[in-house]
Amino acid sequence: MAISASRRIACLDGLRGLAALWVLIGHAMLLTNFVVPVLGEPDLGVDLFIMLSGFLMVFHYQLKQWSDHGTALAFLVRRYFRLAPLFYLMLAIALIAGPYLYECRMQIDALRGVQPQQAARYLDSSITNVFLHVSFLFGLLPGYAFRTPLPDWSLGLEMQFYMLFPLMMLGVQRFGWARACTFIVATGMIAVTGLWLRGTAFPMPSFLPLKMHIFMCGMLCAASLGRDRRFALAAGFVSALLIAIPVGGQNSIERLFVREALVAVFYGLVLHDRFSGWLGNLLSRGSSVLGTTPFHWAGELSYSVYLIHLLVMQPVVAYVLTAYGKDLPAFSQFLIVMAIVAPATYMLSFITYMQVEKRGNALGARLLRRLGVKAKDAVLSPAEQIAAP
Repeated sequence: MAISASRRIACLDGLRGLAALWVLIGHAMLLTNFVVPVLGEPDLGVDLFIMLSGFLMVFHYQLKQWSDHGTALAFLVRRYFRLAPLFYLMLAIALIAGPYLYECRMQIDALRGVQPQQAARYLDSSITNVFLHVSFLFGLLPGYAFRTPLPDWSLGLEMQFYMLFPLMMLGVQRFGWARACTFIVATGMIAVTGLWLRGTAFPMPSFLPLKMHIFMCGMLCAASLGRDRRFALAAGFVSALLIAIPVGGQNSIERLFVREALVAVFYGLVLHDRFSGWLGNLLSRGSSVLGTTPFHWAGELSYSVYLIHLLVMQPVVAYVLTAYGKDLPAFSQFLIVMAIVAPATYMLSFITYMQVEKRGNALGARLLRRLGVKAKDAVLSPAEQIAAP
């Protein structure tokens, strides 16, 4: 069923803004040895991004009701120009600054008493590494999946999802959500089992089958829009089962509860109109708050924040730990790091959003117009500005 083109999901901006902040705070905690459960686990924030991405893809697929190859082409071109321009800029900076960042990270790891990072992650500026990252193929290869100073492993994952998404939706059109979902997730689990049997391990879950079940949670939530309560309940139940699949990251009882809570809150905020009474009012207000101007801007800057924050954070943490590590408790170190890194990161993110991201979107739209794609398919709607890292 098509979704009204005027419909706006107010909470999406806030959720992606909070996901980016979660990743930033989590990395600051890990690097200063001040860890609060849940907040100190940035990979859970990435899981929220992944659900958002799965939701968005189905949401705007239903919004535009793809009817020809031009619409699918517009989708792929828009997504490429949404991610690539800023990524290429940050990749160049990361490779140039790699030796300095490596020195900073060695100081951090030595003072924290943890195993040092692999040198190749910071020092590999080979043509092979550059090509694999520029082409977004790096996520398919364990040896290159985590080989820059950026948290870019999720971008390779994202591109794999974009490339396969049109095929997934063809399956949904032909066989329905129940059978298509079962086939997609089962195929992913077979691939993961094959990796395990071969002894192949990814340093980060950059291979799509490792996170396909989390993408599917967001996809099913979007599929619930415009459908009856029964479908939404079934989608929520299936998503609760999918999120519990123990692949694609660290697993524990605590993490299981957090991931289940993420699914419940995500569904509740997006589908708040399906609830009545005090719960419905609470979810409706929460969704509205997450759509207000501050959260809107937090969402707009989320992609830049995600890519930039570690480049800013590691030199700051190295300085703070070297200068004050023996005299200040971890909590104080964390506060100092956040007081410096957060404002600097968001300021730089605003600049790159205005000067790089928006221009990249416009460049993609111009390219599509030259290719003869209809104007309505060449321009990103506000809902389509969301990107998961």
